[in-house]
Amino acid sequence: MLFEVLIQCKEWDCAVKNAAYWREHMNEGEFVYALYTAVIHSDLGHGIVLPPLYEVTPHLFTNSEIIQKAYTAKMTNTPGTFEMEFTGTKKNKEQRVAYFGEDIGMNVHHVTWHMDFPFWWEDRYGGHLDRKGELFFWVHHQLTVRFDSERLSNYLDMVDELQWDKPIEEGFAPHTIYKYGGEFPARPDHIHFEDVDGVARVRDMIIMESRIHDAIGHGYITDKDGKVINIMNDQGIDKLRDIIESSVYSPNVQYYGALHNTAHIMLGRQGDPHGKYNMPPGVMEHFETATRDPTFFRLHKYMDNIFKEHKYSLPPYTHEDLDFPGVNVDSLSIDGELKTYFEDYEFDLRNAVDSAEGIPTVDLKASVHRLNHDDFSFVADVNNNNGKEVVGTFRIYLCPRFDNNGERFDFTNGSWHCIEMDKFWKTLSPGGNHVVRKSRDSSVTVPDVPSFQSLIDAADSGSFSMPEFERSCGIPNRMLLPKGKKNGMDFALILAVTDGSYDLTHSDAESEHGGTHAQCGAHGETYPDKRPMGFPVDRHIPDRRVYDETTNIKLVHVKVYHDDSHH
Repeated sequence: MLFEVLIQCKEWDCAVKNAAYWREHMNEGEFVYALYTAVIHSDLGHGIVLPPLYEVTPHLFTNSEIIQKAYTAKMTNTPGTFEMEFTGTKKNKEQRVAYFGEDIGMNVHHVTWHMDFPFWWEDRYGGHLDRKGELFFWVHHQLTVRFDSERLSNYLDMVDELQWDKPIEEGFAPHTIYKYGGEFPARPDHIHFEDVDGVARVRDMIIMESRIHDAIGHGYITDKDGKVINIMNDQGIDKLRDIIESSVYSPNVQYYGALHNTAHIMLGRQGDPHGKYNMPPGVMEHFETATRDPTFFRLHKYMDNIFKEHKYSLPPYTHEDLDFPGVNVDSLSIDGELKTYFEDYEFDLRNAVDSAEGIPTVDLKASVHRLNHDDFSFVADVNNNNGKEVVGTFRIYLCPRFDNNGERFDFTNGSWHCIEMDKFWKTLSPGGNHVVRKSRDSSVTVPDVPSFQSLIDAADSGSFSMPEFERSCGIPNRMLLPKGKKNGMDFALILAVTDGSYDLTHSDAESEHGGTHAQCGAHGETYPDKRPMGFPVDRHIPDRRVYDETTNIKLVHVKVYHDDSHH
């Protein structure tokens, strides 16, 4: 309701006064969600930098021990910086990768993506969101494969998929609290799924899943009028995702249901499935907190395997699909070292505690341990033998070479685990081209948004222009690389340069399209790349020679190092 009020404001005055009024009269979680989503989608939102959510609603991004310390500091008027520990103990091997699921920047990326592409979006709000379904697949696929590489970096197996008829192996104790409404509920180990009153039965979930598998097996979806929608093409993944999420774009929600959204609620309620203890919603029911629970990744591996079944049912790419005639990638290398480390980062906790007029403001901060990496550049020498300028689409992937047992992935089963590192367009002159692309320019990532206080100070100063921070959707720049290992972790680095004149949906060849188009699209525009997301490693590869014989694709081996002495 509030989003509809704000999105229909055509004048600044209308939007600001409504926001000010409803801020005082609405649940603050609802207010923040509606305001952020309206700013992202409204024409009035251009130029606005939204403060980082972890400083607006810190309860959802830090643990309850920190919140209690902040309250004590406020009451005793003692400034403080409190070190945030990751959830759990070393007895729980999942804690080794908690730095990924609990990363404040990664959580902001996840929640902001869902604001950029809400499941409840109707085109009357402001146009069609291009390839929303496919973007859902791609962004969650990338979260899953990144999590798998983090697990391999920490000597853990890749994550197993969730199954409705088997126990949920990992429990989770969130150690987080609502600002109003008690603690987030915990879930013990090894529990069987139970029906959730008022939401769904486990049997309903199995039926929904089987109908989706049937659609993949048949190669078509049936819409609500009984018409057949073919999915055996590049657009099929978009349609499939619409029915799985499900979004308003689903052509038959009555038959296919809402597998993804219902699964999140089912998981969130397993601690109190029958409402016996009147527990509040679980972490899986909020986009801000969902990735904290290791089961989030098990759920998305389950979703991902459904998509893989569809993708691998499509015909493999041929030499003609992959080839860019006259263009050769002669060399591919890294300038700098692929090295990661942990650093401490402080963020403001003032919004975590209540205040009143006349009570002095106390400086309260949380200090969090987070992953970062040294700057590096991708370097490629590309030869254009066409005798004229051509536009190349540069697609860069990083793929783990070995599983946790040291078994080497072959090209067929390893390509599904590739991490998208960058995608950009470059005009190639006739002859040799030396292309250097800095890691911080990646179209997959975003920089850290300045703190709430520094945004207030900049606005008060009267000079405010921060276009690079307008979008919060994107993997944090510092997490572009997986953690790697002390002695180096083996990856394959792949560069595919494809024909930009075919790929590009826009005339502006070297535009960055808002900076994070690879996984977040471009606001108000068609997705800039015509090819399927993940091209050319998104389909089954029965014969590696098709890739080896294609001169516009280059694969080299690299190592990612982790420096555990860095502070």
